[in-house]
Formats: sequence, structure tokens, C-alpha cells
Amino acid sequence: MKFNSLKELDVFDQDRRSQSARRVISLSAASCGRASGALELAAAFESGIKELGLAGQIELKLTGCHGFCQLEPDVLIFPERYFYPNVKTGEVKRILQETGINGRFIPELGFQDDQTGKITTRLEELPFYQGQVRWLIDRQLDLDPLSLEDYLDHGGFQALKLVLSQLTPEEVIGEITASSLRGRGGAGFSTGLKWQLARQVAAQPKYLICNGDEGDPGAYMDRGILESNPYSVLEGMMIGGFAVGANRGFVYVRQEYPLAIDRLEKAIEALRRAGLLGDKILGTDFSFELELVRGAGAFVSGEETALIASVEGRRANPRQRPPFPVVSGLWGKPTVINNVETWANVPLIIQKGASWFSKTGTEKSKGTKIFSLVGQVKYSGLVEVPLGITLDEIINKIGGGARKGKKIKAIQIGGPSGGCLPADLFNLQVDYESLPRAGAIMGSGGLIALDNDTCLVNLALYFLKFAREESCGQCAPCRIGTQQMVAILEKITGGQGELSDLDLLEKIGWTMQQASLCGLGRTAPNPVLTALRYFRPEFEEHIVEKKCRALVCPKLISYVIDEGRCSGCQLCLKACPYGAIEIGSSGLPQISQLACQTCGICFSVCPEEFQAIDRVSGLNKEQASSLTSGSN
Repeated sequence: MKFNSLKELDVFDQDRRSQSARRVISLSAASCGRASGALELAAAFESGIKELGLAGQIELKLTGCHGFCQLEPDVLIFPERYFYPNVKTGEVKRILQETGINGRFIPELGFQDDQTGKITTRLEELPFYQGQVRWLIDRQLDLDPLSLEDYLDHGGFQALKLVLSQLTPEEVIGEITASSLRGRGGAGFSTGLKWQLARQVAAQPKYLICNGDEGDPGAYMDRGILESNPYSVLEGMMIGGFAVGANRGFVYVRQEYPLAIDRLEKAIEALRRAGLLGDKILGTDFSFELELVRGAGAFVSGEETALIASVEGRRANPRQRPPFPVVSGLWGKPTVINNVETWANVPLIIQKGASWFSKTGTEKSKGTKIFSLVGQVKYSGLVEVPLGITLDEIINKIGGGARKGKKIKAIQIGGPSGGCLPADLFNLQVDYESLPRAGAIMGSGGLIALDNDTCLVNLALYFLKFAREESCGQCAPCRIGTQQMVAILEKITGGQGELSDLDLLEKIGWTMQQASLCGLGRTAPNPVLTALRYFRPEFEEHIVEKKCRALVCPKLISYVIDEGRCSGCQLCLKACPYGAIEIGSSGLPQISQLACQTCGICFSVCPEEFQAIDRVSGLNKEQASSLTSGSN
């Protein structure tokens, strides 16, 4: 299949998929699905289809991520859109026989709400999907990410065809500007304005870069798109190249994303074979080439100038701006850098129009945003929501709220550059204006729900350690500031803190925000500063009372055996690596507080039916030792 003209693309058979099979079984097989056994499940479906003679009647598609990651591997049956979660290989033949052949839904294999008992038949009926606006993720549900033909069947490259046949570069930029699309990588800069600035620069050549260096812990939005619909990103870059006058683009993806890299490599090669990359694409004067660049996985590579250095083959060190990349970027030439989600939105805007896109969202934040919703919520996965939605709607409606017996006390949004917001701010809108006013940022889209088992002091320490390790070390405010903040937080979590340390943390954080070279250093203090702003009593408890209310910080915890619940099994005694447990006068194990290193192994091995070991905080070693049976 090769397209030599716009007309050939226009007459491509749009009905190939619908004519090939009566039903389509869509199996989620991105990284999260594969980790849950999707490939073994696929083999079972292939074997079952062959055994039952269903080839030609049923088509099996290994698609990307469907979003509800905790229910993978999941199966969608089209055209009915029946949804089966956590499918086992032993259920395959029944699904083929009852649903594949006869079109009947199997209730006992469906999703059951653990509170109401209601069985959900279709994907969109799940609470997790209600409230979402899935412009990007819905395109992945029955799309084979390795098939260019399938992407074309789903309307792929219609936007590029429109651009090459009917629009000028200025009109394309005008449409993107009118849509109010803003960068989805964190800063939220106007995409149309960035493109316009690059086009106005006379220097040649010009370059495009797709920033796929997704480094936030717990974030995998970009990975989800690259693994599930790589062609949408590549089409967006081709449209961007036409608009700004660039003939070469680079897709920068971290080496830790092997499946995304594999699918991008195959997609780029397929485009070359089809005549959709290279010279005079579709018989027009537009030429464009794409290259995949593998990153080393440094968090700082997500910063524009550091990413450029990495693409050039140098160490990923940021540099001062201005000049900005749109003026002097890759090899000193004008360069437009957008992230994966931004590029994926471009074909949608061109195809459906700026007015369609801008109807969703707030006055200044338009469209949808994908978040990776993780942490202590009932439902986790990738969620795509309209900008302007509240945190409460995401956490408690889409995410289902806290897990049984728990309570969500905070949300960490924006990764190491973001902030921790308390539950009483969950009515806050998620947009580019509201979050910074509260001390947080949207970032690339990481969203971690935190319950009462989370220590905010310890969490702040975790993110500061991450920033310290990922700092390039060029500027003193970041290099020394992160080290000093880590040292102070370790002092506090170790029970040695002073109240004056809290003021010092704020002063160091302010200095880093004002004086650091790049965005990593300027935003690194955010998790600490927001935790201090909203959860200062937890810091003060660590310092004054030597207490960790979440029972997380090891130096502030003691383990005590309740003899009233102890069965005398001695599993704790056998497991203790420090010999801190001995048999007491009662004939039951006792923990020596002076010898105990608070590793928690005894707590983890105590049988659940007894739960005889308690964690206590706010006590010194002598007080913990004096606890008697039943007094704790």
C-alpha cells in the first residue's frame, strides 16, 4: 500500500475492518495489560477462534490501553461494546461461544459494583468512565496500534489531507490558535503562539520535537498514547511541520518505554512505505521526515533545553533562556517542542474544528486532559476529563473515593514539580489558572490520591530526594538547595527536628524558586512548600511530639506486642533479623525497644487473624517498653 497523491488517499477503502469480521474482540495489550497476562490471554483467544472455526467471523485485536488499568486484561466486544474485566484464559471459550457467536452478554463475567451489586454490561456504564470526556482514549478502544490501515479506517490522516489540500500554513496556525490548545506537558503555553513564533523566524532549517520523556513517578499518560495510537502523534507532527515550515521531526522517548519505542519504530517505517513520509508527500510540495531518539531516562531531559542537548548527543543539561527554542533550539535553529498529548490533539482540532475543541473546558483552559489516577482510590487508571472539572469529581466520582475503611486526606498533583492539596480544596477546578494559585501545577498529569496512611512529611522527603538525584548540578540553588532540604526533612522524620527548621525550609524553597536555572530547580520545592502550607501540624507533631500520625516514619515508631491478642506462634521471633524479640515471663514474645530497629518485619508476619503487634508513635523507647498488655 502506497499513496502517491491526495486522491489515492481519498478513495482508500474505509470499510475494510467492518467487512472483515462480524464481531471484533478488543484486548487491552499495552504495557499494563501485558503485565496482567494479556499476551497469554491473546494466545488463548487465537487458539479458541481456530478451534471453533470462527476465523472470518471474529477478529481479535491487540489494542492499546483502555484506561481502566486495574481491571486488565480486559476485553471489549464490538459492535455491542460489551465489557469483560480481569478476563482469565479459562473464560475465553465461553466468551467466544456465547458472546462471539450468539451476541449474548455473560453477566457473571461482567463488572460488579461491590456496593450495589449491579452488573455493568458496557464500558461507558462503569462509574469510572462516567464524567470522562474521552476524545483521545476512545480512539484507542478498537484500534490496532501497529496497523496503518486500521488507523486510516478510523479516520486517520484525514486531517493531514485537509491541511495539504485546502489550508495554508497560516490558516493551520490560526485554527490551532483559535482552539486555545495549550501545551499538555506542564507549562500550558499556547501551542498556536509557539508555532507562530517559530514560523516568523527566518532561519532555516526548522525542527520539531515530540517530548515523550515522561519522568514523573506514577505518570504514564504519554506512554499510554504512544503504545495505543502512535499514528495520531505522528500525524500531529506532520501537520505541525507543514504549519511552521519544518521538514524534519524527532520523537524523543525514554529507553524505559520499550513497547512505545517498538510501536513508534514500526509506525514510522510503515509511513515511509506508504509514501506518507519523505519527499513530496501525497504528490504535494510538502516533504517531512521523522526520527526516533531514545533518551537515557533522566528526569531533567523533560526540560526543553536539556532535551535539545540530549537529541544533539550531549549531556542533558539545561541552559539559560532566552533565547527560547522557537528562536534558537536544536543545532541553533528554530525548534518547536510539544509533548505527546499536545501533538495527539492536533489532528482532532484540524478535523473537527477549533470551535468544537474550544467548547469544552474553561475560558482560558480548553479541551480535555489525560491524568494517571493512582494511589489510594477505589478505581485507578488513565482518565481523560474536561479541563475545569473539580478534583472532587475526579477523586470521588470517577475514582470512586477512598478504599473501604479509609479517607482521602490529600491529592498530590503534578509529580515532583507539583503540590499536595488537602481534601477541603477538592472543589478546586483543574485548569492552568486555579492550580498554581493553590501552590500546585497540572504538570504532565500525575494524580496521586493519599489517605490517612500517608505521611505528608515523608512524602515531601520522597519527592525532594527524587529532585536531588535528578538535578543536573549546574546551578547552586538547585544542587545545594535540594541537598539541604533533604537533610532537614531527614532530621525531622528522624525525630531530631526543630521548629526553626520549618522556616528554614520555606526560605530555601523560596530561594530555589527565584534563582534556579531551569524549571526542575524552580519547582522542586513545591511538594514541601505546599505540604507546609496545608499540613503544617503534621510537621509540628514530628518535631514537638516525636509523632508520625500515619505511622510511617521508622524513627518515630515503636512496635509493641499485645499479649491479649498474641497466639504465641513465635513467627515474629523467628523473622526478626536483629534478635530484638525474646520470650518474656508470660511465655509470649516481647520486643526489646532498645534492640528494635523498627524494620516492621514482625508486623508483616503476624497472622492477620491475630494482629497482635501494634505500631505506636509519639512515645520514646522507655515509654514504649512500659506498655503492658491491653494498655495500648
